[in-house]
Amino acid sequence: MMTTLGSASAPPGEFDAGRLAVGETRDGSTVGLPVAVLNGADDGKTLYVQAVSDGDELNGLGVINRLVPQLDPAEIAGEILLVGIVNYHGFQVAEHRNPIDDTKMNRAYPGDANGTSSERIAAATFEAAKRADLVVDLHQGRTSRMINEARVRCGPRHRLHRECLELAKVFGTGYVLDQKGPDGQLARAAPDNGIPTIDPELGGAVGWDEESVEVGLEGMLRVLRYYGFLDGDVEREMQTRASGFDQYGSPAGGLVSFEKGLGERVDRGDALFEVTDTFGSLKGRVTADNDGIFWRSRRLPQVATGEYVCSVGTDVDQF
Repeated sequence: MMTTLGSASAPPGEFDAGRLAVGETRDGSTVGLPVAVLNGADDGKTLYVQAVSDGDELNGLGVINRLVPQLDPAEIAGEILLVGIVNYHGFQVAEHRNPIDDTKMNRAYPGDANGTSSERIAAATFEAAKRADLVVDLHQGRTSRMINEARVRCGPRHRLHRECLELAKVFGTGYVLDQKGPDGQLARAAPDNGIPTIDPELGGAVGWDEESVEVGLEGMLRVLRYYGFLDGDVEREMQTRASGFDQYGSPAGGLVSFEKGLGERVDRGDALFEVTDTFGSLKGRVTADNDGIFWRSRRLPQVATGEYVCSVGTDVDQF
């Protein structure tokens, strides 16, 4: 059977790329998301993958850019549906939100085919996602500095929590945030429709980061092997899981210097960062409220009072 997504269409054993129409720009031109289909030579599961739901998060696009040329449809069992750039308008201007309606795309799912720009894009891509047995929604921690992690966003009481957690473990970044996400996330909406889904957050960068792209690429290949799209065995390795998040703002305006590095263990009371004035005089020092892992930090040193500085993953265990 043919596999089709938008204008991309491929018979068994072939690949095709095209566009998925989701509306028009202000001059009346068609907005077409870049999409691709890989129809394996043998029967199998269906995987849906998307990237750039947030317009300045490009590491996931880097993963798709490296992954597709490595895949031979003749060696694939099943189907792979790909949307390379979801937030078309944000991507064009390198902005996080969709500038047409000032919306964060990953709060618009499952979408509305007759709604706002973001809701229409969400509805069109969600229709594709609903065809899948598994969903991987590639993200990054905006332009902050962040560890490579995979997020399970359905919540621990969800009927698919175990399946989503297994998918995160297979992806294998080494770190998992297992915490119910906000309404409107694809990683919330797809499990509600019976589809195990993860939201890998591949570091944080301006543009894309080669190390995080490689982590994501290896994660995708692990998923493809484990779920039978590609031949090969995958050993699921122990992951460090956090189910809570402490976020810290600055007690004063000035310049931040960090006392912890990404991925380091944090004990309650440990110094996380100091704030100094222009000439190096100490203005504030912030310590950890709980044990955990130093998870994320701002990239630029300058801060205003109350501005976000860093996050610590808490309630940590191994699984």
